[in-house]
Amino acid sequence: MTTPTPVIFIHGLWLHATSWEPWIDLFQQEGYAPSAPGWPGDPDTVEEARANPESIADHGIDDVVEHYAAIIGELPVLPILVGHSFGGMIAQKLLGQNLAAAAVAIDAAQIKGVLPLPLSALRATLPVFKNPGNKHKAVSLTAEQFRFAFGNAVSPEESNTLYEQWSIPAPGKPLFEAAAANFNPHSPAKVDTANEMRGPLLLMTGGKDHTVPEAVTRATLKQYRHSEAVTDITDFPDRGHSLTIDSGWREVADTALRWLRQQGL
Repeated sequence: MTTPTPVIFIHGLWLHATSWEPWIDLFQQEGYAPSAPGWPGDPDTVEEARANPESIADHGIDDVVEHYAAIIGELPVLPILVGHSFGGMIAQKLLGQNLAAAAVAIDAAQIKGVLPLPLSALRATLPVFKNPGNKHKAVSLTAEQFRFAFGNAVSPEESNTLYEQWSIPAPGKPLFEAAAANFNPHSPAKVDTANEMRGPLLLMTGGKDHTVPEAVTRATLKQYRHSEAVTDITDFPDRGHSLTIDSGWREVADTALRWLRQQGL
């Protein structure tokens, strides 16, 4: 009897790990062994995370990478990683370190070397950047800010429901680290994009995403031009940053599953 391939889902900023539950159910039905461990300090529930923002605060990119690397180290085989937003950046870092069989990076936060910084991305992250002290704090979004950053491609009602269901405070530190990446030779946002030996990577982008606009994902793809390893991209022209949790999540999940099957995984 073969061991089912583990799949680790990695959330990004402002969403709780339990937002992956529909994906976990689907991937389990498809024969994988899925899990969605939270970031270091993440409480078990949305309610606890909102009540204890300080437990989430001050965790940077390297902390999160090391946290997931330790989880991977306990597995019998290398997992498939599926990450959204900053989770997509973390997945790419781990894949570049040969700690994953493959990775799907959905609307992934920009890695070192990616230069476009569209205005919508600046506006989406303004709640963090407006106060330099937020680097060491956890910052919450209002329902209105969530609508701009995540829910702009769905109805106001659906955006508000998603906000109530899944939104949690997020550490400011990763955003400050990513913003300074191109000025820091040792930036934690650096990914080994030239690695020839890594597993396959699929980048996904939402054409209406305000937080990680398509230009950022296309520029990320170019960073991999020096590697012969499989690097694919697919876009969802009418989708925003909420594409993993909104009513259209199944199309995104099915696309990921189809691609994994094409890679023999």
